[in-house]
Amino acid sequence: MRQSIRNVDAIGRALVIAGVVILVIGLALMFADQVPFVGRLPGDITLRGDGWTVYAPIATSIVVSLALTAALSLFAWLARR
Repeated sequence: MRQSIRNVDAIGRALVIAGVVILVIGLALMFADQVPFVGRLPGDITLRGDGWTVYAPIATSIVVSLALTAALSLFAWLARR
């Protein structure tokens, strides 16, 4: 009986964490247009043709990756203390 309560508790925590992650992603998508440099960095590639557009945000992806790595590393370091 105790084991099943622990499993339900773990599932509940995972669902809350997943919900927070979805919320953060949703907010980031909502406000992405208002961030001045996102999508307009040198190295972001845009190809346009007749009725089609291909966009490859290479530089923006690198900047976002570095920022997330730094934030998560800081969070992990603080969690260990």
